[in-house]
Amino acid sequence: MTTGVAVAATPASASVEKLDLDPAFALHRGGKLEVRSTVPVRDADDLSLAYTPGVARVCTAIAETPSLAQDYTWVSNVVAVVTDGTAVLGLGDIGPSAAMPVMEGKALLFKEFANVDAVPLCLDCTDVDAIVETVVRLAPSFGGINLEDISAPRCFEVEDRLRELLDIPVFHDDQHGTAIVVLAALQNAARLTGRTLGDLRAVVAGAGASGVAVTRILLEAGIGDIAVSDSKGMIHEGREDLNPVKQALARDTNRAGHTGSTEEALAGADLFVGLSGSTLSERAIAAMAPDAIVFALSNPTPEVHPEVAARHARVVATGRSDFPNQINNVLAFPGVFRGALDVRATTITENMKVAAANALAGVVGDDLAATYILPSPFDDRVAPAVTAAVAGQARADGVARV
Repeated sequence: MTTGVAVAATPASASVEKLDLDPAFALHRGGKLEVRSTVPVRDADDLSLAYTPGVARVCTAIAETPSLAQDYTWVSNVVAVVTDGTAVLGLGDIGPSAAMPVMEGKALLFKEFANVDAVPLCLDCTDVDAIVETVVRLAPSFGGINLEDISAPRCFEVEDRLRELLDIPVFHDDQHGTAIVVLAALQNAARLTGRTLGDLRAVVAGAGASGVAVTRILLEAGIGDIAVSDSKGMIHEGREDLNPVKQALARDTNRAGHTGSTEEALAGADLFVGLSGSTLSERAIAAMAPDAIVFALSNPTPEVHPEVAARHARVVATGRSDFPNQINNVLAFPGVFRGALDVRATTITENMKVAAANALAGVVGDDLAATYILPSPFDDRVAPAVTAAVAGQARADGVARV
């Protein structure tokens, strides 16, 4: 029975009340997502159509023709955002529960920027086999799978195996979202400085998920030469401590044969892409080629402060929103999935990623400047441009079902 007598706050509730004084906690109170119905249930007739007995007719039709699920359920517009919590933002291995606010945020961005429904799934397992088996079993409920914040090198195997097993798009955003936006930014930076990608020699610091994907898409786009470093120095074929992913990088990159440090390799280079969390001296930036391009993308602390880099480089980009030229994955993944879902693509091809980058770069158009090589995520031209490019390329690549 309620007595109306005030009850002293427990330590837990007092702690929550204190946390709510922080606007970030206040915004997250109760989570950032909810499920809403799309049809009314006002009376018995509505109920009989939305549920039994009317639903049985729909179920029977789908059982006879499984592809009808794309038309008569939400599957064609819903993506699973999947993580194991092992590489969350700049926080590292914080586990699935602590990863949920980020996955909710990702789902929020899908909805806000491309009207894609997304469900965050934080898995309490880190074994590759267990992750793959879990996602495969859940896949019939979704039109696509967005892998998120899974540590390297396991993330490569998880994505590769899921792509082999599923006939819906599987996209590791830490890899490919970053790569698409970097390519778009570089296309415009090169255009600003009167060069093509083939004219550029690049050094990438970081051989994790994003570093590998950026390197691969730049190779696909025709970069002149590119070399990659990890915490032990430049990756080259003479090293005996490389995992299979890095061995493949060693075979496909570093034609100049750099064997020392990142800073040594930067001497005379045209492009630096930082995805490592390391630091870079001003001296190293000063030693780069004229009209150098610096993408210092580690968050929250870039490899070199952008104001320092700007003393020597023509174009500087970061992963932060408080400096010009933010390399932000939200420029890519909503439109990529919107385009793939619209044509019911079976996969996301390399050509579709390059098409997304081309479209994103094109939004900048004649407004191109050293401090404007990418549009804002809030530019309402972005998602439609990427969507159209991805959908068109899916049809050209023969992976579209409609």
